[in-house]
Amino acid sequence: MKLPGNVIRKLARAGYTSRGVVYLIIGALACFAAVGAAETTNTKGALQHLLSQPFGHALLGALVAGLFGYVVWRLVQAIFDADDHGHSLKALTIRAGLLVSAFTYATLAVYALSRMGVFSSGSSGGGVAQTLSGFLGSGTVAIGLAGIFVGVGGAHCWKAIRMKFEDHLQAREETMRILRPIAVLGLLARGIVFFILAFLLFYRGLSAGDGGGGPPDIEDALRFTQELPMGWLILAVMGGGIVLFAVYSFCEAYWRRVSVV
Repeated sequence: MKLPGNVIRKLARAGYTSRGVVYLIIGALACFAAVGAAETTNTKGALQHLLSQPFGHALLGALVAGLFGYVVWRLVQAIFDADDHGHSLKALTIRAGLLVSAFTYATLAVYALSRMGVFSSGSSGGGVAQTLSGFLGSGTVAIGLAGIFVGVGGAHCWKAIRMKFEDHLQAREETMRILRPIAVLGLLARGIVFFILAFLLFYRGLSAGDGGGGPPDIEDALRFTQELPMGWLILAVMGGGIVLFAVYSFCEAYWRRVSVV
């Protein structure tokens, strides 16, 4: 069965909006953490933070719907090549990354449902985390995944520096003048996060014999920057960059060209 094009477009735009909300919370908390007013968090922590707000269940429910929409859009991009990447090795690598993205956000959405009491957390987010922890117990796997993260981080930086994001945005030039610096800085910030995650994974791979642990996430990357010399300043800059990535996600929700096969 094939979803109507207008349905896929709405799902994609809702998905980009939900992604923006998640990263907005993470980036804002990172900025507050830089001045000692909060703690850094990851994507699941961002959902928990949202749940603790007034009308939290309703807000989180809307966010989950958007996340599942994003998953559907990522699957359309990966399977049906909605962005016309092609079938070269580079294109297939990109499309494989889109499949991984779909899995990641599906896991996040299922975790959110567990926090809302739809089903027990032990059957969802916790089980996935335990599976990933065991999977990364192999040093070879962790180092291999670190290499993938380097590639993802490099792709984000390349997309920012070469302004490849413009290929997928349909906005007037006066609007693009504002969007360009937001997209460039946001993509660079997320790329740097992936580079840090790659380093942490590589280090974990070398020391996998000590029992390892769960896979590092964005919270680990932000804490790593916080522990560097002048870490509070670096964390503030990174948090600001992640906020800009959230704004870029909102821009994609409105202006992104959503091609439907």
